[in-house]
Parts: sequence; structure tokens; C-alpha cells
Amino acid sequence: MTSRTITAASPASAPVVAAPPLRDPAARRRLIGALAALAIAWPVLQLSEFQPWQLLTSGNLAVIGGFLAAFWPPALSPDFLALLGRATLETLAMATAGTTLAFVIAVPLAFAATRALSVSRLGPGPGRLRGGLVRRTARLLLMGLRAIPEIVWALLFVRAMGLGPAAGVLALAVTYGGMLGKVYAEILESVDNRPAQALLESGSSRIAALAYGLLPNAAQELASYTVYRWECAVRASVVMGFVGAGGLGQLMDQSMKMLNGGEACSILLVFLTLVLLADALSNGLRRLLA
Repeated sequence: MTSRTITAASPASAPVVAAPPLRDPAARRRLIGALAALAIAWPVLQLSEFQPWQLLTSGNLAVIGGFLAAFWPPALSPDFLALLGRATLETLAMATAGTTLAFVIAVPLAFAATRALSVSRLGPGPGRLRGGLVRRTARLLLMGLRAIPEIVWALLFVRAMGLGPAAGVLALAVTYGGMLGKVYAEILESVDNRPAQALLESGSSRIAALAYGLLPNAAQELASYTVYRWECAVRASVVMGFVGAGGLGQLMDQSMKMLNGGEACSILLVFLTLVLLADALSNGLRRLLA
């Protein structure tokens, strides 16, 4: 019986197929997008008179250097530290009270504006038109509240109520109420709304659907954004102090007018500490709600 030997082709003798050249399929789209961004940014920069090289001139560098040199050492006199402590408490009180009032304004408006809690969207019914009208009205009200900056509201309330932190509290409450309400509604709509929809379909109230269907998934984001807004309120309180709303801003305004860099440095260090405190509070709340 004749045996046949089958010789397998060695890997070395296999034909070599050249790999296609690597090419980014989205390269053209990215290039067009970059060119469009440059075409938009250039006239915007021209209109804003953005000329950062002006800072590098010899005269401006000398002014900046002298200004920064006056910031050290920070002022640590007992009288000034007492004023700084009182101004810090005023700023914290203003930011906390303003954020609390903003929360009170934002929660019902966000509850009315979110589509995830709309009973009329479950199917055709007599309340569909009314529900859509309520949502649109709530969203328009939120837009109107946040459209005017808090510094403008502060100027208005200072004229009406006089100097002091009360004007800053009301200014923060109005503007931040609109901001919180808008973001609350968007967060509630971005999470999985199937549990809330199932509760609504089974006859539960909207409050129950919110408490058991949406909040368990949205609590971390809601708490984190609320603390972030409180941090922004601290910064805004400092700015509103320049128009007479009290707190660290008013003390900073006085120190800058007196060209006292040491006092300004101490105020900035306290302000940095407050921001770090807000960041630590946000991280702690997120871990607690995890």
C-alpha cells in the first residue's frame, strides 16, 4: 500500500497581506470642526479686545509685581482678625440663608417642571393640556429668575433695604432659586424614570413617585450640586459685598481702597479655606448617600 506524504505549508511560505493604512474615519469631521471653532473664536476675541500680551510689557509687569509684593505678609493683628472673623460669619450666613431660600423656591418649581413626574404623559386624558401648561409656566418662571445676575438683584435690594447682608440673601435666593430648580428638574429627568413611571401607573401620587422612584438614583447628584451652589453662593457673597451687601466682600473693598495688601491676603486665605470646606462637605455627602 503506497503511502502519501502530505506536506503542510510552513508559516514562512504563507502569503503576506499588507495591512491597510491606519486612518481616523472622523479626521475630516474633526478638522472641519476645529476650523469652524477658530472662525468663530477669532472675531469674538477681537470684539472682546483680548490682548494678554499687554500684561508682559515692562510697565505692567512692574505694577503687577509691586501689587503682589504688598500681599505678603498677611495681616494678623488682633483688631483686624476680629473684623475678619465677623465678616466671615456674615458671608457664611448670607450664603447659607440665600441657598436655603433658593432651595425652598427651587423644589416646588422643579417638581412642577420635570416631565418624569407628569401623570398626563402616561396616556391620553383630560389633564394633558393642563399638565403641559403647568410645566411650561414653571420652566418660564425658572428662566426668569436666573436670567438676571445676582449682583443686579443685590443693587436693587440694597436700594430698597439699605446696606447689609439681608440684600445679599434675597439676591442669592432669587437667582439661585432659578438655577437650582432648572438643574434639579434636569437631574430628575436624566436618571432612570421607569420606577417612577411604574408607581404612577399603579396609582401612586407624584410625591411617592418622586420619593421612591427618582430620589434613590438622583440623591448623590442633587446633594453634590446643592453644595456646589452653596460654594458659588459664598463666592457671590464676596462679590456682592462690593455693592454694600456686607461680609468679606465689603471688607475686601475697604482693604483694596486703602491699598492694604496684607489685609487683602488674609481675606483671600480665608476665602480659600471656605472653598476647601465646601469641597470636603460635598465629598462627605456623596459618600454618605452612596
